[in-house]
Amino acid sequence: MRADLLPGPVDGLDEALAAVDAFDQVLTTGLLRPHGDGLTLLAAAVAGTPLAATVAEAARQAAAGAAGEDHFTALAGARTALLGAAHDALLARATEATGRTREDHGTPVAGGEPVNLLAAARSWLADLARAGWRGIDHDLIGGAAQVTTALLAEPELRRPAALLDGFAAELAASCPGAALEHVPARRWADLWSRAVLLTLPGAATAPGTTPISGRLLPLGVDLHEHPTAAQAQVHAVLEPADGGAPLLVRATASAPKPDTVVGAGTWQLLRPHLSALAALGDGRSLELTDMPITAAGDLIWDDARARTGEPADPFATARAVLPAATERTAAPLDRHPASIAVPVFLDGYTATTRDDRPVFALAGHALPVDADRAPAAGPLTAETVAASHACIGLLRWDAGEFRVQPLAVETTKRKKTTAVHAGAWAGGTTDKAGAKAEKAATDAAAALRERAGRLLRT
Repeated sequence: MRADLLPGPVDGLDEALAAVDAFDQVLTTGLLRPHGDGLTLLAAAVAGTPLAATVAEAARQAAAGAAGEDHFTALAGARTALLGAAHDALLARATEATGRTREDHGTPVAGGEPVNLLAAARSWLADLARAGWRGIDHDLIGGAAQVTTALLAEPELRRPAALLDGFAAELAASCPGAALEHVPARRWADLWSRAVLLTLPGAATAPGTTPISGRLLPLGVDLHEHPTAAQAQVHAVLEPADGGAPLLVRATASAPKPDTVVGAGTWQLLRPHLSALAALGDGRSLELTDMPITAAGDLIWDDARARTGEPADPFATARAVLPAATERTAAPLDRHPASIAVPVFLDGYTATTRDDRPVFALAGHALPVDADRAPAAGPLTAETVAASHACIGLLRWDAGEFRVQPLAVETTKRKKTTAVHAGAWAGGTTDKAGAKAEKAATDAAAALRERAGRLLRT
């Protein structure tokens, strides 16, 4: 990888993010309170686009305190468009650095969902914008409960339902907003904007898919945890059965979880939904037959269409197959700098530290390492990363710079090369530390099931 291509300014990036930050401050104070020029800056940033007239009118109405739901939708759309443009510019830089190609397979066709439920969710989100993060209280946040319950009952609306459920829980834990020492303005504005757009009819529809067959070679797994949900995303290379070019794909499993299930217990919630976790833990490939895949490269996982194959070493895949793999373009609503996660393989670097954080010195260029992203539910630690000489990771953009999130590293122990994977415990483990964590998680889950059963019986 050309690490020398990653640093340096990206044209228009600072201006786009400045407009986003200014609008985020408007959401922090709330549209019912005096605010600065955040609305004006947002409208000016999209002045040369098809959104110009709609966003300018929405900004005027919001400044006058007369904004309705359509105006909030326009403002959320403008903010999302700016971050999408930033995503595209940064991804172009990352693609140049990896030397791989990227394909655009179009966008899914929208369908229909229960409009009344979506309108109710949008109304609550509009109330949030009017109050601002400094104005939230338990009465306002509690208004989401009935809407979320209704959304969760509709399978096709699980995507916005899960987002609203987690967002409301996070806001509730921060009430009252007036007493907050620090407001996560970017994060909450991201969640608000995404939720607003997902309440538009058709936006939450499952993306269209096509069947694909071939050999799946896992690279690593990225685990995301939240007090109310968990998600495992397996990054892999797919060698199509028709002999086409290798394709970078993702297989994802998500599950609700209680906040008491943490660490290795999280894998227990996810394993039943994704056999690729076991394959990754065992170091094996998977043979896929007509597995649905979206235009963005996401596999809609179906265990019945996957069969465990031959042994497959992720580092052998990273060295031999990854450089020639093609990537697909993200779906419109997923275009955000925070969603950039480009699989990369780094070799022959020198691991050092900068400001007490790991840094890979690669061909004379320093590449920051985000070792803190390694899950507690695995053996990969910052110390192991600092002692490594090869890494499979995800190239991300965070805090104004590109960073590498390690998924697996190779180290030398007693003159022998050893691989350590963040997802080594994903499919189960006999590792002493992993087995101990598994037992503790199993006991906690059993206790929760017993308590739940007792409540249902009463």
